[in-house]
Amino acid sequence: MSATRRLSIPDPFDLGAAFSALLGPGGNTARVDAGTSYLASFTPSGPVQLSVKRDGAEVVATAWGPGADSELDSLPTRLGLDDDPDEFVPPPGPVREMARRMRGLRLGSTERVWEAVAPTILAQRITTGEAKSGYRRLVRTYGEPAPGPPGLLLPPAPEAIAGLSYEDFHRHGIERSRADILREAARRAKRLEEIVAMDRESGYARLHAVRGIGPWTSGHVMGIAWGDNDAVPVGDFHLPNTVAWALAGEDRADDARMLELLEPYRPHRRRVIAMLKRSGAGAPKYGPKSSVVDIRKI
Repeated sequence: MSATRRLSIPDPFDLGAAFSALLGPGGNTARVDAGTSYLASFTPSGPVQLSVKRDGAEVVATAWGPGADSELDSLPTRLGLDDDPDEFVPPPGPVREMARRMRGLRLGSTERVWEAVAPTILAQRITTGEAKSGYRRLVRTYGEPAPGPPGLLLPPAPEAIAGLSYEDFHRHGIERSRADILREAARRAKRLEEIVAMDRESGYARLHAVRGIGPWTSGHVMGIAWGDNDAVPVGDFHLPNTVAWALAGEDRADDARMLELLEPYRPHRRRVIAMLKRSGAGAPKYGPKSSVVDIRKI
């Protein structure tokens, strides 16, 4: 089945930023073609492929598959159409100027915990490029074809990941420690999906009950899937430097300094981080790049 809806959007509205928040690592689960974005996903009603494009003051969304109606029902929340950036009134300074320039940036919530937690676990302690490559290899091997137009694959189902051996993970460049965390999360996927209906504190507690999920992973997942606009992924390698450079002109910082600088913007710290990333802000880089080790060759 397929269904199409038109959604009114505010002015301004950054559709590119809103949709990119849904994409995760991308790869074979998403594509952009001639101004139309496509995404394969699972809904509570089943698999779906979604297409979204802008048409003046509206977004035209089409969905295919058993999850079509469920996907379209949740789309306003997923795109952040119920987010009000005017609630954020920062004090004078660089953040206020960014907020003025980025009024079209809306923060949504995907309401898909497994699809957020799996790639985030894979990104632990490695570079972004390595994480994306590892996830895309899993998608190519274990993802099923998405309903609708051909070409996209669904994210790997938790049942598929839970049954993998260490050798299976190794072939995809995933070492034992991350494999253990990912399998444990996959086995608890149904419990993790319940987070979207929980309060904030309970959601974090449910995530932290999975061995190997700490504040970095939970900060990302609660921001993406639950919509915590105050989420901060503590433990990130680059983020403290980015925040300190943009807000204080300091080229290096630790988590404590980052949290100190972000404190005036509570409960909108995720919004500040999103604006910094969208602006391309980054501290000066010194020293050698992180080395990339392909464990498939070990």
